[in-house]
Amino acid sequence: MKDTFKSPEQSRVMLSLLMLPSNANFSGKIHGGYVLSLIDQIAFACASKHSGVYCVTASVDVVDFLAPIEVGEMLTLKASVNYVGKSSMVVGIRVDAENIQTGVTKHCNSSFLTMVAKDENGKTVPVPGLKISNETHVRRFARAIKRKQIKQKSAQEIAAANFSDASYKEELKNYNVEIIL
Repeated sequence: MKDTFKSPEQSRVMLSLLMLPSNANFSGKIHGGYVLSLIDQIAFACASKHSGVYCVTASVDVVDFLAPIEVGEMLTLKASVNYVGKSSMVVGIRVDAENIQTGVTKHCNSSFLTMVAKDENGKTVPVPGLKISNETHVRRFARAIKRKQIKQKSAQEIAAANFSDASYKEELKNYNVEIIL
C-alpha cells in the first residue's frame, strides 16, 4: 500500500552535471533550453518518486534565469515537492553552478513546475499528501497556493478582457510597436 503522506525529503532529487561545450551557445554560455530540459527531467523524477507513478508536465509555472552558466562549471539541480493537490504536484527546482577551480557557487535558476500523476492508461491518479514538518515546508506550500491563485486570477482577467477595444490600441502607442491596420 502506498504512503498516505510523504515528506518533501522522501522525494527530493539532486542531479550534478559538468557543463560541456556541446551545451553552449556562441557566447560560451549554456543554452537556456538545455537547462529547461534538465529542469523538466528532474521535476519528472521528483514527482514520480513522490507519487509512485509516472508523471507528466502540466505547466512550467515560473522560470527565473538569474545568472549565466559557463562551460566547465558543475551544475547542480535540486528538486522537491512543494505542494500537492489531488493528482498534481508543484515541484520546486533550484539550479546552482559551481566554478570547480575556485569553489565559488552561484544561484542560476529557480523554477516551479506543475506535474500530474498518470496511470498506465493516461488517467490521472491520486497522489500522497505532503507531510509538512518545518517552517520551510509551510512557506513553500503557502507560496505555491498563492502562485496558483495569482495564475487563476490572471487567466480570468485575460479571458474577460476585450483586446479589440480601441482603448487597448491607444495604450499600445506607449510601447515599442508600430500599428499598421
